[in-house]
Amino acid sequence: MLSAQDNEFLTRVGPGTPMGDLLRRYWTPALLVSEVPEPAGDPVRVRLLGEDLVAFRDVNGRVGLIQENCPHRGASLFYGRNEIGPDGTCGLRCPYHGWQFDADGACIDMPSEPPTSTFKDRVRAKAYPTHESGGIVWTYMGPSDTITPFRDFGTESLEPDQVAATKLHTSCNWMQAMEGNMDTSHISWLHQWNGVDDIPDDGSDKPGYPSNAMSWKFWKHDRAPRLEIEDTWYGFKYVGIRETPAGHTHVRMSAYCYPYHTVIASVPFSTQHGLFVPVDDHNTYRYSFSTRVNEGLNEVGGENLFAVSPFEFGPAEVGRNGIIPRRYTLENDYGIDREDQRTTTFSGVREFISQDFMVTETMGPIYDRSQEHLGTSDKAIIRMRRLLIAAAKRLAEGGEPPAVGGDLDYRGIRSAEKILESGEDWRLLGTDADPMVQRYDAANVRTPLAES
Repeated sequence: MLSAQDNEFLTRVGPGTPMGDLLRRYWTPALLVSEVPEPAGDPVRVRLLGEDLVAFRDVNGRVGLIQENCPHRGASLFYGRNEIGPDGTCGLRCPYHGWQFDADGACIDMPSEPPTSTFKDRVRAKAYPTHESGGIVWTYMGPSDTITPFRDFGTESLEPDQVAATKLHTSCNWMQAMEGNMDTSHISWLHQWNGVDDIPDDGSDKPGYPSNAMSWKFWKHDRAPRLEIEDTWYGFKYVGIRETPAGHTHVRMSAYCYPYHTVIASVPFSTQHGLFVPVDDHNTYRYSFSTRVNEGLNEVGGENLFAVSPFEFGPAEVGRNGIIPRRYTLENDYGIDREDQRTTTFSGVREFISQDFMVTETMGPIYDRSQEHLGTSDKAIIRMRRLLIAAAKRLAEGGEPPAVGGDLDYRGIRSAEKILESGEDWRLLGTDADPMVQRYDAANVRTPLAES
């Protein structure tokens, strides 16, 4: 468990908080590119790390992210006019008195003041730099003199038709949401269903890559995985080790990257990032984005993991903008069906991701971790908390945030799932030295293999 003081330290992300200061030193998703698609289109409200902002794409196509309240008298710039100024400059014009601000936050027109006044040159709106990559508008909210290179997890080289990004709102603190995602033990309980026992043995319970269908059987067969962790330059990776019905060693390896990136285990490996970005202390956006093309990976696991199960997996229509709507919430008890819980699924909640929401949101907006009792299956959660707290404390003492260098191989962060050969080390899985990674990178990555 954490002390009440450390729990506050870990979860609070507003301006001036130690954890908030740490998160602001990383490029952070602000919104999806699809939310500001057209030059001179409508502004969009953005709440991020407890700050109220407005995003807009100016007539030249540049995305601005500035404070919502006009520096004049505080009117909301969400209601502003996205237009060209009198001298050809462009930006968002406040509807109250016509003050106009560009994407850098500079006041470029102040028509309510005398034409000879230089007052506008002394007024700025708080603005944050932006970078578009992988279908996401990223921003850097730290001090301007500490801005770091954009961390390319693989999105910079994607073609437009390869870009896929989504976001989904959850009503709880970011750490609760991320801890749930990084917990490899709960897949043996929360996400289980009775039909797993009826899945036929397809012969993949042997060293190598199992089918997705057989993975369900392994998770249910051994419901108390043993955890091992390896610290890395980007955070850590860890495995949940289970024994299969045939007596083999099955591992699910997931990766955690500072400060809110997760790459969850998948057959044979994955580079799909899930990010848990704080809206404020009580709300989180779960972002997901593709980092590269890996055509043919599904040939290893066979049928889709969720197609095997009785679960729904999100709405049938996500929408062109990538924002996933919530159908099941606390207000409708996440659609729980008690008869279904008795006869079909362990949780009684048919939508897979809502099973996670059911347990993380019902902890309350910020769970009091001084009340918890942690076991051996919580090793990865404990490590993640300790790393974040230590990093925030180092930064407060004048140190540098971890994993921000422009020369680091962010594209090499992967997860994996496999039945180990005799003597095989799980730490090799998902690395550049993994034969499976080499096979698919050589087939799909357009840049040379040595750069992947």
